[in-house]
Amino acid sequence: MTRGERASAIRGKGFNCAQSVFAACADLAGMDEKTALAIAGGFGGGVRSGEVCGAVSGAVMAIGAAFPYTDGTDAEAKKLIAELTVEFRNRFIEKFGALRCSELIGVDMSDHAEMQRAREEGRMSICKEFVETAAKIVEEIVREHK
Repeated sequence: MTRGERASAIRGKGFNCAQSVFAACADLAGMDEKTALAIAGGFGGGVRSGEVCGAVSGAVMAIGAAFPYTDGTDAEAKKLIAELTVEFRNRFIEKFGALRCSELIGVDMSDHAEMQRAREEGRMSICKEFVETAAKIVEEIVREHK
């Protein structure tokens, strides 16, 4: 199973996009899946407001966990995480054209009724591609920079 497929399988169990990507990539940072699911729990649906896509948030969390910047005086680590985040962002935008959940799906994610309608109509199925691609990009970035 590829990392993207793993992320999609986690999403298929009812988890949000951020949880799915972060949990599928947690092992890249030596983190367990349960902890990753807990940390990313509130980031789905663009923090439930249609802002930055949950798959993007989960990916950035995974990159941060894999390349920790935990010492405020470590200018090298700070520079690296900034560069890798921009690299991820650029690859995702190149593929999908946006980072905002509402733009990607075409649904006002801050409107619960509209989001529910979109889910019932199957319009949220596109999220599978965002989740799979985000996890794949994280894996590539980790492989290229470790």
